[in-house]
Amino acid sequence: MRKKDIGKGELIEGFGLKGDAHGGDWHRQVSLLAVESIEKMQKKGLKVGPGDFAENITTKGLDLVNLPVGTRLRVNGALMEVTQIGKECHSRCAIYYQAGDCVMPREGIFVRVLKSGPVQVGDIVEVVSE
Repeated sequence: MRKKDIGKGELIEGFGLKGDAHGGDWHRQVSLLAVESIEKMQKKGLKVGPGDFAENITTKGLDLVNLPVGTRLRVNGALMEVTQIGKECHSRCAIYYQAGDCVMPREGIFVRVLKSGPVQVGDIVEVVSE
């Protein structure tokens, strides 16, 4: 399900993004996708943008898919740990049916929140350990 940009939010330790339906005590608390991945789909003619792949956080300039599981990421005071790269799609999404492809299963990553903190559009996501 596509997500709407809310501009800012709160990452909650052990849960994920406050108010998000996918939050909870599991390994896929928050999803991230690089804008560069979204641009690949735009080049295929799709009118898609951040949030259209149901990612919680869209990044720029980070090679997300090549970060090893266990890598820690910091956004402001919040700390996250990469738990999964990509996912298995059990049912094809609307984007797949439009383009015959979807980047989220291959290039999206999932993290769990180790330390709470605010997050908003324009914040820097930095790799703090691999």
